[in-house]
Amino acid sequence: MGKIRVGILRGGTSGEYDVSLKSGGAILRHIPRNIFDPVDVLLDKEGVWHLDGFRASPEKVGSVVDVVWNALHGFYGEDGKVQTLLDSLFIPYTGSRAFASAAGMNKAIAKTYFRNAGIKTPRFMLLEHWKKHRPSGWEDDYIAELPYRVVRSFSPPWVIKPLCGGSSLGIRIARHFNDLDSMIREEMAAQTEDVFVEEFVRGREATVAVIDDFRGKPRYALPPIEVVNKKGGEIWDYEAKYDDNFHDIVCPGRFSKEEKKALRDMAIKIHSCMNLRHYSRSDFIVAPHGVYALEVNTLPGTTESSLLPAALPAVGITMPEFITHTLMLALKR
Repeated sequence: MGKIRVGILRGGTSGEYDVSLKSGGAILRHIPRNIFDPVDVLLDKEGVWHLDGFRASPEKVGSVVDVVWNALHGFYGEDGKVQTLLDSLFIPYTGSRAFASAAGMNKAIAKTYFRNAGIKTPRFMLLEHWKKHRPSGWEDDYIAELPYRVVRSFSPPWVIKPLCGGSSLGIRIARHFNDLDSMIREEMAAQTEDVFVEEFVRGREATVAVIDDFRGKPRYALPPIEVVNKKGGEIWDYEAKYDDNFHDIVCPGRFSKEEKKALRDMAIKIHSCMNLRHYSRSDFIVAPHGVYALEVNTLPGTTESSLLPAALPAVGITMPEFITHTLMLALKR
């Protein structure tokens, strides 16, 4: 029997292009070559597909691989679009299906799932973009009223995040009304999607990865990781996340027994209630008054600085073992 041909899809059209290259590169380095024959599949910033360095159609890629490892991040890769394409071509792939991916990518939808499942999450508000429901010329009055809606709903500080997207790109914090007002105006001017505003909850950063069908459990939670921001400030931004000089990763995290159980239980519940597949990673804040779920990553990074790979050694799992297990799950379809 020949080796299984694996297309490792990386790059993409989002602002997480560089991170995706590193995620895919890590899979290329660690994939067991006695079982798999890896093929580098690049999606460039213009959305053009390349197979082993040569331009190729998705159909061509599908004709030469048995399964795709989806290492894309952000728009197109995590929001259900590439999943829909791969499904239409009957190509098995790693990660969640299209609908679950789209739901996980949208922070407001994901947090609605959390609430419906009884999972504690910071209060939030979705401010609809004025172009959706207001004719031209009304935007000034409409936008001017939006920060007052937020102030009436929950107290500062407020966190302003892109509604979709990851890697902490574009995240900001407003401490005063004037900051909130100016940031909302900037977001409304810069993009056409709704503006997501969240209550800022102080506490320790935690993240927990979940793997399907592992060690006799349908959903296996890895040990909670504690992330210590050494950059300064209260937001773990893109630079702090991907520069080892700006953060420490402690695994298992320095949480109480009760906090660790709550974190793992909540991560499994998120994975289950959102019908996620193969693996995921959920982010939390451990506050003095409880554990809060922030968001879920349906395709967490696999770079050398990423959090899921950091949790594997704590329970005796190697990257090649994780890669093999995930690919076999994808091929079961």
